[in-house]
Amino acid sequence: MHALQYNAYGGGPSGLKHVAVPVPTPNKDEVLLKLEAASLNPFDWKIQKGMLRPLLPRKFPHIPGTDVAGEVVQVGPEVKNFIAGDKVVAIVNPLSGGGLAELIVTKESLTVARPPEVSAATAVGLPVAGLTAHQALCQSAGVKLDGSGKQANILITAASGGVGHYAVQLAKLGNTHVTATCGARNIEFVKSLGADEVLDYKTPEGAALKSPSGRKYDAVIHCATGIPWSTFEPNLSASGKVIDITPGIKAVMGFAVGKLTFSKKQLVPLLLAPKGENLGYLLKLVKEGKLKTVTDSMYPLTKAEDAWAKSIDGHATGKIVVEA
Repeated sequence: MHALQYNAYGGGPSGLKHVAVPVPTPNKDEVLLKLEAASLNPFDWKIQKGMLRPLLPRKFPHIPGTDVAGEVVQVGPEVKNFIAGDKVVAIVNPLSGGGLAELIVTKESLTVARPPEVSAATAVGLPVAGLTAHQALCQSAGVKLDGSGKQANILITAASGGVGHYAVQLAKLGNTHVTATCGARNIEFVKSLGADEVLDYKTPEGAALKSPSGRKYDAVIHCATGIPWSTFEPNLSASGKVIDITPGIKAVMGFAVGKLTFSKKQLVPLLLAPKGENLGYLLKLVKEGKLKTVTDSMYPLTKAEDAWAKSIDGHATGKIVVEA
């Protein structure tokens, strides 16, 4: 079968090679999918760059990609919920990888039926980006998406990106006031997602993260990079949290120090713990028209290295999708 893989750290898009590899065999609790669409996340190229060495990748050569949508071809002997022909969306184990290939194995527990009303390209944005936004809001920030609970003031940085554009939409299902940051060209787009106020991050007010209506933030869903704690701190409410979706060692250490000093204001590193039931919930929201995937660009699998370059560039609006 056709797949993309890389054989060493580094190399960027040119490090990806189109190869013919054997079709993987599903284990007892796995399903084999025929790819319809995959979506890229910064996590994918950060692994290639060596930012998660020595943990990932587990070995070379490595087929990258974790977000996939497709059709079930074969199931392991202990799989109960799927049969050949089912349309699904799934998250691939990042330890093994395998998303940018014609056929992929996924765990049954992280594979969810895709309603016929939801296209593969729409569904495939949800696994990493949608689940990260959901976990940050519901688990870390404590927002209830049924609209109950007291109003929370939420700041979402890089709100036009993959995680950010889902976070704005999901936050507005809860009882929240949303301030968002993005580049000037995306201000109207982020407003259309439901943000109450939008800052251009390149202006002095945007760089300072100051709410135009003078609000202090109960939680920040931090999807950007390179903003120091000293910029967040004066904008937080008494027990405000900055939920960092791309935490480095400094963020994790800062979290530990914050715990030790009993500071009410906290930097909280988020490490995604994907759950099939939450992916199913997000798909239901898409089916009901309460959540949408905005696609920045689409590429065929034969040109997936161009999608890789677009993701590294860092200015995608919404999700980058690769189609089989």
